[in-house]
Amino acid sequence: MNGVLDVQLFLSVFVTLFVIMDPPGTVPLFLALTGSMTRQQRARAARQAILVAFGVIVGFALFGQSLLNYLHVSVQALQGAGGLLLLLVAMELLTGKMDSNEGYEGTQGNVALVPLGTPLLAGPGAIVATMVYVQQSTEPSDWVALALGILLVHVCLWLSMRFAGAIHRVLKDSGTMLVSRIAGLLLAAIAVQLLADAVLAFARQI
Repeated sequence: MNGVLDVQLFLSVFVTLFVIMDPPGTVPLFLALTGSMTRQQRARAARQAILVAFGVIVGFALFGQSLLNYLHVSVQALQGAGGLLLLLVAMELLTGKMDSNEGYEGTQGNVALVPLGTPLLAGPGAIVATMVYVQQSTEPSDWVALALGILLVHVCLWLSMRFAGAIHRVLKDSGTMLVSRIAGLLLAAIAVQLLADAVLAFARQI
């Protein structure tokens, strides 16, 4: 089995990305961002977000380091940019801008792409972790383990968002509004932490 699949690397990749991307933790954020959508629109948004996140992770796994080197962009700068974008989304959640369809009609796909697909799911942490595992992979069994770990984490993400609709039916609109406020607060904290980590990383380089 180890000749085809490096089980230890697979478990390491799966656990690391599962903790970083946090499928259970995406449920309140997904509900907050898609609270004004119909059941069909929410299901479509979940599929689009997963495809975007998977594409971003795979893209950075294959070309991430070369792209950053070409643009002369550090990982810390990528992390800081992700933090700023998440902070803007958090402010919209906290102020209730996303509670209605106004200004968002016909843009459900856009919400699924940004910020849901990236940087909420495929954020700086997941991207950096994937790039590190790519650098450690040298054998075919390593690449199989890496690919399988990434795929299974995205399956878990899809399942968590697929059944978020059932949670929405239980919470109703008022409960979803409360969840969106809490999610906005948590998302703001995550954004500030990303920015703080980026600033500290820059400071250590000086």
